[in-house]
Amino acid sequence: MSSLRQGLHQKLLQKLSPQQIQLMKLLQIPVASLEQRIKEEMQENPALEEGAETDEDEYSTDEDEKIDTDDDEELSEREEEISLDEYLEDDEIPDYKTSVNNSSPDDERREIPMSAQSNFQDQLLSQLYQLDLDDREYHIAEQLVGSLDDDGYIRRELSAVVDDLVFAQNISTQPEELEHILKKIQSLDPPGIGARSLQECLLLQLQRRDASRDSVQLAMKILQGHFDEFSKKHYEKIARELEITEEDLKKAIGEILKLNPRPGNTMSQGQRSVEHVIPDFIITNTDGKLELTLNSRNAPEMRISRDYKEMMDHYSKDKKHAKANRDAIQFVKQKLDSAKWFIDALKQRQHTLFETMRTIMEYQMEYFIEGDTRKLKKMVLRDIAEKIGMDISTVSRVANSKYVQTPFGTFLLKSFFSEGLQTDSGEEVSSKEVKQILSDCIGSEDKRKPLTDDALTKILNDKGYNIARRTVAKYREMLDIPVARLRKEL
Repeated sequence: MSSLRQGLHQKLLQKLSPQQIQLMKLLQIPVASLEQRIKEEMQENPALEEGAETDEDEYSTDEDEKIDTDDDEELSEREEEISLDEYLEDDEIPDYKTSVNNSSPDDERREIPMSAQSNFQDQLLSQLYQLDLDDREYHIAEQLVGSLDDDGYIRRELSAVVDDLVFAQNISTQPEELEHILKKIQSLDPPGIGARSLQECLLLQLQRRDASRDSVQLAMKILQGHFDEFSKKHYEKIARELEITEEDLKKAIGEILKLNPRPGNTMSQGQRSVEHVIPDFIITNTDGKLELTLNSRNAPEMRISRDYKEMMDHYSKDKKHAKANRDAIQFVKQKLDSAKWFIDALKQRQHTLFETMRTIMEYQMEYFIEGDTRKLKKMVLRDIAEKIGMDISTVSRVANSKYVQTPFGTFLLKSFFSEGLQTDSGEEVSSKEVKQILSDCIGSEDKRKPLTDDALTKILNDKGYNIARRTVAKYREMLDIPVARLRKEL
């Protein structure tokens, strides 16, 4: 027989009010998206208007106390507080570290959220009229273009595209027919489009070059018969097997290096170039004195509708019909409360943004004055959160999506955060400083004998940086620098 037990338990739960949730959502929005978010709110809430608030415009919920009702049920119930665990999603967890250790680098990824998605398939479709295709072939060509990835390659087996055509367009075909149409697509611009491998992509581009030149013919031979050796930069072996001089090999390799391994990216690049990052903050340097300003679009003037306030005032005085007007009163009050919360959240957003950026600027003062990345100090989320007295997740929301314009360029705030390493003297330095030295060493190396990771580790250790070879390798990869063997040049 089971017995019932009574006990006293303590449980710690962190709750968020609707206002706090609204603030956190607004914090995540960059300035470029804020205007649209405000427009959406105004469409949903007619009690919210654009324009500066006057003293007469202030709305107070004290008016609610004047409305008398006979029911025990309150006219407007407060929304239930929401659990933090239910609100926070996995993708809101900071994607760079909030603690420091000497062996793990920061997860640095330079991303610009405003870049438009490539519409490169649409540009290809507009060229299909150049091909001699009937209706059936045109639909097959459309399917093939839609199967290309952002780099311009078709990575899927043609047999899989055959199945897609049957299910999506009720077209029965064979891989051989798709191969024939794909060849036609490969004649479109840019050269190399529609390839199924890097080797085919480069060959397609070479085929459009002047085949009468010896260097082009030799480049074709290298790609067709010695692609594996070429990709591994085994140049001596290629020269030996083709029985050519080093000078001839150098010219042929030069032809190949002019080719674009990602032709689809060429078409999207033009689109991206017209996009502009709108900075949330602007830092100016006047005779060594830094000044921080918030983009004016981050501080829009909003107010509560006078009509709605007068409506609420009317209902509060009409006690005789208070019960009959219950639904109307509840609706108006809810809209007024919502408008007030939104305006307060916008003001709090401005304050949080400014305080976070001001603290970052002061923390990295030397960098913002000189622009030298080696002046960046190690800085993690917790460093800033503790200084402004806010939660780490709040700083993360600001850093992940906001840009600052400086005298040296416009940067994502996240890029200023990095872990630290210790020098032989015990001084802590930013991992960005180490990456800069690493980049400088590789930039000045002898390309005939590029520096290995072991050699780079020794150079950094000799300079006083306590860093392991595996960390050097990770930093090099984060800088998009290939291994020494692939950096070798003739």
